[in-house]
Amino acid sequence: MSTWARPFEDTSSGAGVTDRGRAAEAPSRRAQDALARDKREGLDLAVKARWIALAVIAILLPFINPRLEVLYYEALLCGFGLIGWAQKHIGRLGLSRPELFLMFCDLALMTIACVAPNPFSHVDWPLAMYYRFDNFVYFFVLLAGATLAYSWRTVVAMGTWTTGLWLSAVSLIWLFSGSYPELTDGAKAAFGNNERMAGILDPNNLRFELRVQEVVVFLIVAAMLALTSRRSNRLLIGHALLERERANLARYFSPNMVDELSSNDEPLKQVRNQNIAVLFVDIVGFTAFAADKTPEQVIDTLRAFHGRMEREVFRHDGTLDKYLGDGLMATFGTPLTGKTDARNALKCARAMATTVETWNGERTADGEPPIRASFGLHYGPAVLGDIGMNRLEFAVIGSTVNIASRLEALTRVLGVVLAASDAMIERARQEPGGEGGELEGFAKKPDQAIRGIGQPMTVWTLGPHNSLSGN
Repeated sequence: MSTWARPFEDTSSGAGVTDRGRAAEAPSRRAQDALARDKREGLDLAVKARWIALAVIAILLPFINPRLEVLYYEALLCGFGLIGWAQKHIGRLGLSRPELFLMFCDLALMTIACVAPNPFSHVDWPLAMYYRFDNFVYFFVLLAGATLAYSWRTVVAMGTWTTGLWLSAVSLIWLFSGSYPELTDGAKAAFGNNERMAGILDPNNLRFELRVQEVVVFLIVAAMLALTSRRSNRLLIGHALLERERANLARYFSPNMVDELSSNDEPLKQVRNQNIAVLFVDIVGFTAFAADKTPEQVIDTLRAFHGRMEREVFRHDGTLDKYLGDGLMATFGTPLTGKTDARNALKCARAMATTVETWNGERTADGEPPIRASFGLHYGPAVLGDIGMNRLEFAVIGSTVNIASRLEALTRVLGVVLAASDAMIERARQEPGGEGGELEGFAKKPDQAIRGIGQPMTVWTLGPHNSLSGN
């Protein structure tokens, strides 16, 4: 994954990690991709916030220091702006070391701006006086910007680097800067025996205790912001995993069913019996069709077929249970029953048949052979629930499933496109709007022997010359 906008990669969060081997890699990648996107957006936001902050400071400085020497600090602000511009562009290239270098330049330039003498100033005073202006607060602007774009580790690093630079500057000034003894004597004379007051107001006094206090407070704030950033990252990962789960649901269930499942607590884990409609779809003679085709052609054909069938399943509020090679199984009334499950299944089957006819027109125009599809439907009780130990799967089990599959196979014997059980047709008639167009054109065929079923069944069929579109 790209290191874009993350000099220190944050891999501490364990969100999304499971013990399912390869299956655990997908949520991790999705979560990390979400973090990468968030950090890209954060870097853009951080740079914009930096420029706004610099503009505000640039306007404020002349009021604080209404002299020409303030132009020096205005020039330094331009330097901070250029560093932000470079961070934005280098970050997009996915390089982390240049970003770290630029961050260090940020902090070093801030240290120079706070404690180094202004070359355009004619004021001659001890360097320790520069610490009296409380310029350290400007480091918090850089720290706040870092929390928008970088990982919690980078925020901690920024706190550490700032501490090192600030204390190094204090040490250098203490070791090499000249003192002004007369100013110290003047402070002592002004406050007499009050040595503490004289020491506080001594222009030569670096006030080590305050310098340490500044960096300690900065470190505390950096640590708290790092914890906030880490928590935010974990929340983002959790949100990404929820989106992944919702996307997985959307692969099998219609959009309205996904909304219903997302708002309920673990509805799939409840093992139960309920009446459902089952639809099997298969391509007739696909083995012979694929015999003279390349693997790529076979897969492309299956993808096109499955894609068209899948759209109709979801459009009619069905659930895509599974793909079965050149066919698929769909259920209606799972995981939650509806008022028109049987009608929806019949509408879906007829819409699928019409879709295949339309597709065949396109295939014929392209010089491709037509595809024949067959459909089998049954309505009845089934067992619903999760199966499996380590890898769970929502399963629909029972004779209703087997009968629907057998009815689909029966279409070849009867020479029809669609075969539905009497239970399916009767249930559709009982549902609201049950005399709709989805029941038109069916032919009743009693006493049909179904493989694996002891008693003959009444079957309703639609032949290849019947109208399959319905309403």
